[in-house]
Amino acid sequence: MHLAQVPDPVPGPGELLLRVRATAVNRADTLQRRGLYPPPPGASTILGMELAGEVAQAGHGFAAGERVCALLAGGGYAQLAAVPASMLMRIPETLTFEQAAAFPEVWMTAYDNLFNWGRLAAGETALLHGGGSGVGTAGIQLARWKGARVLVTAGSAEKIRRCVELGAEAGIDYKTEDFVARSKELTGGRGVDVVLDVLGAAYLDRNLRALATGGRVVVIGLQGGNKAELDLGLLMGKRASLIGTTLRARPLEAKVALTRQVERDLLPELAAGRLKTIVDRVFDLADAAEAHRLMEASAHFGKIVLRVPA
Repeated sequence: MHLAQVPDPVPGPGELLLRVRATAVNRADTLQRRGLYPPPPGASTILGMELAGEVAQAGHGFAAGERVCALLAGGGYAQLAAVPASMLMRIPETLTFEQAAAFPEVWMTAYDNLFNWGRLAAGETALLHGGGSGVGTAGIQLARWKGARVLVTAGSAEKIRRCVELGAEAGIDYKTEDFVARSKELTGGRGVDVVLDVLGAAYLDRNLRALATGGRVVVIGLQGGNKAELDLGLLMGKRASLIGTTLRARPLEAKVALTRQVERDLLPELAAGRLKTIVDRVFDLADAAEAHRLMEASAHFGKIVLRVPA
């Protein structure tokens, strides 16, 4: 990766030009950098799936200088970005640009997959793989906000400790413990109602075995591969649901609908401090390679943010 001068983006119909003040690193960025996750057709080839910044020019109900954040199909690692106005969310006064940049991608992902797809309800139990990740730290808080119990997997005692501080009931060290057995033990033998999974193939069978009857596995990542053998008898016997979702490639209208849900439900909670974006470290944009190294080493807790120079 390198810094380069490129032509300024030109807003299309319904779009606004934004001055980017901060963006954040996502696992998908590291995959795109390696050529394994191309952006959707028509999206910017510049990395970056979220941003926080200021409206450069008034329009579509926004004033110049207003502080906004947004989910992107690409283009966040830059000083300027053209974004559909319908995707913008006004940043609460209580949040910095760095905190706001850590919000759109992982909080929208966690909200959508726990509630819209996973149908997590009060009194149920969720198992979140990668509890110390951006999605994990958001998901812990959201599940508790909904009134659900939360179990997580993580790779160290320190990450587990911090997940418990955020609201997880218990953590399971995936390097030394069997998460199926521990999940059953922690639920009195019943199993969990929702699994939010980023591993895919490597965890498929064990995720199903960890479920309670009527449970749902929501697969949102394929870090452990994309092909696995499925025991249909196990799936049917538990009356379970196996759901796979992605966010980046959805039609704009679907992303806008999710943006409005999250804006309505979560921004007031963030503004009041009842929910918090967890920022591990802030790098300058010029140090994006070092930020990617930290992400790929899984040595972070929460989000890795890039500060963009004016």
